[in-house]
Parts: sequence; C-alpha cells; structure tokens
Amino acid sequence: MQSRNNLSRRDFLRVSAGVSGVVLLAACAPGAAPGAAPSSGEAAAPGAERVEITFMGWGATEEDEGVKAAIAQFESEQDAVKVTWLHTPENYLEKLLTDIAAGTPPDTAFVGSGDYRTFIRDGLLLDITDKLTADPLVGAENYFIEPQERDRCTQDGKWYGIGSCWVAPHIYYNADIFAEEGIEPPSNDPEQAWTWDHFVEVATALTKDVNGKHPNESGFDPDNIDRYGVDWPHWSIPMHSAIIGNNGYWIDPNTGLLAIDQPAATEAMQKLADLVLVQNVNPAGTAMQALGMSNTQMLETGKLAMAIDGSWALSWMYKIEPTLGTGVLPGMAAKTGTDMQAHLHSAFSATKHPEEAWQWVRFLSTPFYQTQFCKIGLWLPSQKDLMTEEGLQTWITEGVHPEGYVDITTKFVPQYGRVLYMPPGWAEAAQILQPGFDKLFIGDATAEEAMAEVVPDANKVLQEAAQG
Repeated sequence: MQSRNNLSRRDFLRVSAGVSGVVLLAACAPGAAPGAAPSSGEAAAPGAERVEITFMGWGATEEDEGVKAAIAQFESEQDAVKVTWLHTPENYLEKLLTDIAAGTPPDTAFVGSGDYRTFIRDGLLLDITDKLTADPLVGAENYFIEPQERDRCTQDGKWYGIGSCWVAPHIYYNADIFAEEGIEPPSNDPEQAWTWDHFVEVATALTKDVNGKHPNESGFDPDNIDRYGVDWPHWSIPMHSAIIGNNGYWIDPNTGLLAIDQPAATEAMQKLADLVLVQNVNPAGTAMQALGMSNTQMLETGKLAMAIDGSWALSWMYKIEPTLGTGVLPGMAAKTGTDMQAHLHSAFSATKHPEEAWQWVRFLSTPFYQTQFCKIGLWLPSQKDLMTEEGLQTWITEGVHPEGYVDITTKFVPQYGRVLYMPPGWAEAAQILQPGFDKLFIGDATAEEAMAEVVPDANKVLQEAAQG
C-alpha cells in the first residue's frame, strides 16, 4: 500500500540533494557475477553460506508480520539467500533518502509510486527487464493484470520494480441505514454503476439535519447535520478516481505533465466540491475535525451513510457493528472509474548481490506473499490467477469481504481502473498544487480558477525534473 510518510518540500530537497552522488557510487559498486546465486527453490553448494540481503519497508503490524512470514517461507525454499527485514514504520522516505545519500541503500525495498520514477531517473534502481522477461512464471504474458502492471512498472520499456498489489477506492456503506430508508444500495458490478445524478440524489436522501430535514427541503439547517450522505475525501487518489469517471486525466499520458487544469478534470473536481458547498451532503474537513471521528467511526455510529475510501480500508471497516456493504463508484461522463495504486518492490542498483536481490523481488510477486494480505482485506491482487474461481477461493474470506466483493476484484478494478503514476519532481509540484486545492474546497475559487493559478508553476517543476 502507498506510504503516507510524507516529507515537507524543504526536507525532501535537503535529503535528496546527495542522491546525484549516490548514482556514481551505484555505477561503480561491485556486483555479483551473473548467475552467482541459485534461483529460488534451488539449494546452494554444500557448505556454502547464505548471501544476506536487506529489505526495507514501512507498514503496520499486519504488514510487518506478513513480511516476516514471507521471509520465513522464502528461506525455507532455498539455502542461498537470507533476507534481513529493515522495518521502518515512521519517516520512511526520509530515512531511505538518508541511507541513499550516505551510500548505504538497502539491497531491496518498498518504493512509493510517487518516488518510483524519480528513483529511475536518478539511476538508483536495478534494471530487472531481462530477468523478468526470461522468468517462466512472473514473466509469462498473462501473469499480471495488463496493461496496468506494465504502465506502472516500466520506463522507456524497461522494468525497475514490480507492483506489490493493487488498491483502489470504492464505496463503503452502512447497509442498515439503506434498509431503514428503503433505498437500493450501490452495486459491486460496474455495469450497474450509478450515474452521478443518481448518486447525488441518494446522498441527498440519506443526509438529514438534527430536525430530520434533508438538504432539498425547506428549513434544512446545514450547520447542524446529524447524518451525512457521503464522505468523498479531497486528496489525490480519490480525486483522481472522480476524474477518471469523467474521462479526464491527472497526468497527461502523452506529455507526462499535469492535466488537472483541463475541462474534464476541473469539472470532476468541481462536482466533488459541490457535494460540500452546494448539496451539503459531504462533510467539510472542518466538520470532520469538529466531530473528532474517522469515516469508519461515522459509518458505525450512523453519522455517515457512505464513505469513499481505498480498498485497503476494508481491513478495518469490516469490523464495524452495522452490516457493511461495498459498491463501485458513480460515473460522470464515463460509466465508472477508479484509481489503481500501490507501492512497488525494487532492488537498488548499488546492491552487491543483484541476482539474490532479484530472487527476493521475484518471490514477493508470487501468490504466497500477496494472498496473505488479500485475505485480511488490505490488498487486492495484481496476479490474474488469483482472480480465477479457484484463485478467489484462496483469499476471499467470509466475514471480511462483503457479499459480491469479487466483482470489485475481477471486474471493477481491472476493467475500469487506471494507474496514477507520479513523474519526477512530484514532491515539489504537489506542494505548489495544495493551495489551489484548498481554495477550491473551501469555496474561494472554482476548480477552473484554482487550477489555472497553480498548474502552470507545478508543470514547470515537472519539466525541469524530467530533464534531470
């Protein structure tokens, strides 16, 4: 899952200032001879010691335990490689960049999707193209969901990592509220996705003030709302999902520059702002703070009927007391759409053990590792075999995955999902964009006006970063 350990612009620039020197170190670092280590599943020569490699990553308890289980499994299958887990749950990116600048990067690591292409540009990641394409399992033509896997992993046709999984926003809802109100809930089948107008109509019917009045009724009190119809957050992944549903783009696939100032994108973002500012069905950020509750707590206590959140949230939302349901996102100009996201697993070019590092990255892309996180509702699979009838039986868990959730996995995400990749320079560009988003969602500017103010400067940063 994508890390939220974000650096400030100043810290990012300070720590990453030493990266260019590391590129030279990486180019000069001694490497193991090709084929020096046996592939996973083969034994080392009698008496040979295991080669130790490091693996750095973030994660809460579940991910920490899952990585440890994977290491135990990997080491039980072969005698050549030992993996040391560098669990870094706090300030991950800052610590990773510090190690890179010091010339001591890990052999392998989690790489956030927002950092991946910057690391490629700076020569920090090992090119695994030949190893992957020659591999009979992970290199097979239909092993991953395509073209999304190739879209996120390759730069100029070369692979520098493999995605950990997929995660994607969708609807969570309190099914008890829908039943009480006699409203048909959203479907998990993307062919049955709601239109935007119907979505707003339902959200309006589910929103009520302390006197039981709805936003479209005379006397409704927007300052004393007892239950909101929906919470659609205002950060990149859920916003991008709305933009996809309007046939728009966050990043122009042809230029690699921001396209969120284009009509399809600004229209989608304006519709999100209007849920708060016009329809009064979505809590403002200040309202959430005043309540002091998460969207999960609001769903559970009946203060919220629907929450738009990532698929990863299922790992804790399934525990709420009311009946939990899920559904696909509504569409605007498109039928529906969602953002596909996740961190990647990569080996660093400075590793002294490229073959062993590859074998570990490869293992992380086999069913054992991915399945354990899918079972608990944290991940969605990126491997097509896990979406067959037989594969689904290995991880769909009663009591965790709501009825019909297989449609989210097998239809919604692979057929209507689009990868959001962040080009080099994104950390700085994001800082420039934020004031524009703030203006939009508090009503100080329209989406068109707000993006016109910030996108040109953010694109200048991306253009400069692309040139190195």
